[in-house]
Amino acid sequence: MSRPAGRKQENHKISRELFVLTYGALVAQLCKDYEKDEDVNSCLDRMGHSIGVRLIDDFLARSAVKKCRSYSETAEMIAQVAFKMYLGVTPSVTCSSPAGNEFSLILDKNPLVDFVEELPAERASLCYCNLLCGVIRGALEMVHLAAEVTFLQDRLKGDPVTEIGITFLRKAEDRKHKRN
Repeated sequence: MSRPAGRKQENHKISRELFVLTYGALVAQLCKDYEKDEDVNSCLDRMGHSIGVRLIDDFLARSAVKKCRSYSETAEMIAQVAFKMYLGVTPSVTCSSPAGNEFSLILDKNPLVDFVEELPAERASLCYCNLLCGVIRGALEMVHLAAEVTFLQDRLKGDPVTEIGITFLRKAEDRKHKRN
């Protein structure tokens, strides 16, 4: 189909409330499909990873950010630009290792849990927002940074804040193939 001449392409955005409700329905369905919380957590992480792998292109195109020179710059970019752009929140960043490769993103408000009061007792080990960990890991992987991303604290589990831990493992090596 062609567009009428002179008409700009519109950026369609869904409302945050619709997204949050849809995400809640997704997690609820996964809880019905899988008996174990670990299986739900793993599925959310895989889904998030797939999203992150694809989302990084949009992020780089829309944000026009420059190449980060350190892990701390990368963590700040994730918090100040990516989270703000896609979730409308800006987590604070703390470095938690002398080596400078471990960071925490601390969210005072997590928009994915706007309509969730608490997790059911039988789902105590569910990591409701594990999709975020997968998204971060997948996006970092696409810019050649291997990382382990996990939830360290979660308000849904009674913690005072939501904290996502990022541990940069190593720079992924660009492999050059030799021709024989």
